[in-house]
Amino acid sequence: MIIILVQSIAVFAQKEDEQPKVEKEVKELIRSGNELYEQQNYVEAEANYKKALEQNPNYEKASYNLGNAIYQQNKYKEALPMYELVSKTAKDKLTKAESFHNIGNALLKEKQYAQAIEAYKNALRNNSKDDETRYNLALAQKLLKNEQNQKEDDNENKDKDKKQNDKNEDKDKENKDNKDENDKNKDKDKDNKGDNKDDKKDDNKDQNKDKNQDQGDNDKDEKQPKPNPSQLSPQQVKQLLEAMNNEENKTQKKINAKKSKGKKVKQEKDW
Repeated sequence: MIIILVQSIAVFAQKEDEQPKVEKEVKELIRSGNELYEQQNYVEAEANYKKALEQNPNYEKASYNLGNAIYQQNKYKEALPMYELVSKTAKDKLTKAESFHNIGNALLKEKQYAQAIEAYKNALRNNSKDDETRYNLALAQKLLKNEQNQKEDDNENKDKDKKQNDKNEDKDKENKDNKDENDKNKDKDKDNKGDNKDDKKDDNKDQNKDKNQDQGDNDKDEKQPKPNPSQLSPQQVKQLLEAMNNEENKTQKKINAKKSKGKKVKQEKDW
């Protein structure tokens, strides 16, 4: 028992001796990190703060300064967890206010304006006299309003573009319908023209046919042989001579009869 008691006292004494040494190393790492931060060597500063947190994970200053070093490298999303941890674990309001302020800055960089506004309000709840936080809050509110107005304008322009596109589509459709109707009328005119041409052609053909037929009849008439005395038979010639003699005798008798009455008469021919 005495031996165990002696060993326990030795271990406790050793831990008490190591604790100031660890705390000293943590402070040295944070101090070195701060110097690198001031030199804008944010990467090395980040490394020192992380080493300090490995020695003491609950060291609020190390977490807060680590968030700042990451923020300065434009890695805003990675910085947020550090600030959020401090805002939850910090005992004094000033530290909480600074943590919420930096949360608002990181969210503002990410264009998450509504969340940034809420963070700045939390900062002011813990420190209402911080004018810088109040200014950033007004800036975030203005940016959020501009974003909302821009969305409204975009939606309005989108609706206008849609209406214009619909109008253009209707106009194109109307033009297409008119074109189809014109093409249809052209085809109809073409058909009518072809029919008229065929009718005219048929009429001309009929007229030419009639003309040719009339011409043919005339030609036929012209070519129709006329009686020729030389083609009469001897019997017909004899009959014709006898008829002529008979007529001549009748005429001579009439003339003689009129002469006996003492009147002149005009000689008439029966043939």
